[in-house]
Amino acid sequence: MRHGSPMKLNPFRNKPNHKMSTTSRLLLLAVAISLMLGTLPGLCCVGEPERRELADGCQPSGTLRPTKSHSCDECCKVGQAYPTYTCSPPVTGSTTKAIMTLNDFEEGGDGGDPSKCDEKFHKNTERVVALSTGWYAKGKRCGKNIRINAKGKSVLAKVVDECDSLHGCDSEHAFQPPCRPNVVDASQAVWDALGITGDEVGEYGITWSDA
Repeated sequence: MRHGSPMKLNPFRNKPNHKMSTTSRLLLLAVAISLMLGTLPGLCCVGEPERRELADGCQPSGTLRPTKSHSCDECCKVGQAYPTYTCSPPVTGSTTKAIMTLNDFEEGGDGGDPSKCDEKFHKNTERVVALSTGWYAKGKRCGKNIRINAKGKSVLAKVVDECDSLHGCDSEHAFQPPCRPNVVDASQAVWDALGITGDEVGEYGITWSDA
C-alpha cells in the first residue's frame, strides 16, 4: 500500500528578507518539526493507521527458532525466527479479512497429521478449512460452517482443523513454520467453488463470517 509523504513545510518561505531573532527562528523551526512528525492536534504521522490496526488486532506472543532445516521450499530454516501467536484479529461480522491459503487435508499430503477436530483425514474434494489458532478458539468452531467471500462469490466450508499459530517446524506440522494469525487454510474444493484458479491459487485475500 502506498502512503503519502509527511507534510513538508518551509516556515521561512515568502517571508520578508529581514533578520529574525534567535527565539523566533527556534519557535518556527519547532513548529515545522512538529508538523512533519504529526505531533500537533489533528495530524497523524505516516504509518500510524497501520500501527493502530495491528495493536487492535493481534500482536506476536513469542518467537520460534528451529534447530534443524528441512528440504522443502516452505519448510523451516535454521537461524530464522518465526513469530508465534495466541490470538487472531477480531471477528467483525461478515467482513473479517483473512488470507486464504491452500492445504492438502488428505493422508500423505503436506497438511501433516489428521485434522484436529475429528482426528481424521479429509478428501480435497470436501469443502473444509483450518483456522488460525485464535479463530479456531480451542475447537469452538469445530464441525461448524463458515462463509467465505471472494471474487463476488461465497461458499460454505466446514471447520475441521487448526492452522497452528503457536507451534511448527516439526513432523506434526509437516516441518512448516507456525501459521500466521489471519489464515483460513482451505481445501482445493473451496478454491474451485470460488472460481479461483491458475496463478491466483496459493494465497488470496478474502472475507469470512460464521455461518
